[in-house]
Amino acid sequence: MRTNFSSAQLSDPETAQTRVILETCVHLGFCTNTCPTYVLTRNENDSPRGRIELIRAMLEKGGAPDAKTVHHLDRCLSCLSCMTTCAVKVDYAHLIDRARAHIERHYRRPWVERLLRSFLALVLPRPRLFLFALRAGGALKGIQAILPDQLRGVVDMIPKRERVRPGICSPAIHRAENTARRRVALLAGCAQQVLDSNINAATIRVLQRHGCDVVIAEGSSCCGSLDLHMGRERNARAWARTNLQAWCRELDGARLDAIVINASGCGTTVKDYGHLLAYDPDWAEPARRIAMLARDFSEFLHSIGFRPTNAPGPYRTAYHDPCSIQHGQRLTNEPRELLRRAGFSVIDVPEKHFCCGSAGTYNLLQPKMAGTLGRRKAEHIVSTRPDIVATANIGCIMQLERYLPVPVIHIAELLDWASGGPFPVALSRTLTRERGSSAGAAAPENNQNIGIW
Repeated sequence: MRTNFSSAQLSDPETAQTRVILETCVHLGFCTNTCPTYVLTRNENDSPRGRIELIRAMLEKGGAPDAKTVHHLDRCLSCLSCMTTCAVKVDYAHLIDRARAHIERHYRRPWVERLLRSFLALVLPRPRLFLFALRAGGALKGIQAILPDQLRGVVDMIPKRERVRPGICSPAIHRAENTARRRVALLAGCAQQVLDSNINAATIRVLQRHGCDVVIAEGSSCCGSLDLHMGRERNARAWARTNLQAWCRELDGARLDAIVINASGCGTTVKDYGHLLAYDPDWAEPARRIAMLARDFSEFLHSIGFRPTNAPGPYRTAYHDPCSIQHGQRLTNEPRELLRRAGFSVIDVPEKHFCCGSAGTYNLLQPKMAGTLGRRKAEHIVSTRPDIVATANIGCIMQLERYLPVPVIHIAELLDWASGGPFPVALSRTLTRERGSSAGAAAPENNQNIGIW
């Protein structure tokens, strides 16, 4: 692709980098048929190739983009499926982030959109505030019909009270069982702590059994991805620096073998901290150092050798690949191998490269498109006749639960169960203990010694 940036524009290193990405694209079009939004709409502007052209025109022109450009760029999921299939490896992930940052700086959205985005950016990264908002938001369900479309979609996404199991992790060191061979930090996350505390509890127990001291670092917080994908780069970098401070303190005078992350969207962002803070003279080097330590939970557990002790039974387990792990981190075999080693019968889902529609805040900001994708994914999953659906991202779990009749559970809870942990809470609603009687009789909710609030 040819570009026409001015010399003044190219004096900005981020614009110069953006030009290189744009000129990599040769419009072969392999990306189009793996792009969920293009497959649904067959509109070229909803394809990666079309969006790249819109981004080029918007950035060359500068200033406020038109509403059409914003509409089509907003509909991008950032699923990165296009990057998996691109023949010339266009760095679309950083290109769409740059476009969103430009839109955030120069485009004035309608007031409802501004209000919603500001609300999400304020609430979701702060667990206690998010928990309060969930409890207060339940009252809006009674007036949902009179709310604007986007706010109605947000209220519709508020989970039922029994689905929310808050457990906000306090700073602590959870000692390994027996001899500690490794020391790792766990990113406790933000929304996940409120929506399902069992995920962090299970993750910690598995790591402890496998010889890891698990550190919840004081000051660690949201990874920044929620802000980043809404174009709020300044906020995202602030969250990143906060985490870097917390983890660098842990590295002072002590070994840290890995930073384990059990929400794949967060993991993709932390692994990219080196790029996010590349032009920050104070934090560029620490960011690269920390990014090199970041590991998805399944990636880390696979590398140290998972040792199951129980046999839950050969449940038909459909593994759903979160986009952030299969396209963002290129991890597809590790979760499946762990589940098979644990004794589950792992089955692949048709059209497994397609996004489920969660995509961070996408199902809140683009509820119609997200709903279509969620139902499509659910139909493919149901076609495999699974007993369980396993995945590695809280957003996918919340999205798929809306459309599926079978339990959706984080892989950490299944591996915890298979290595001596409790019967997973999410399974207790639909699967009998008798079917998994060999897994032990621990109580479904067992967050003891996890330091949760």
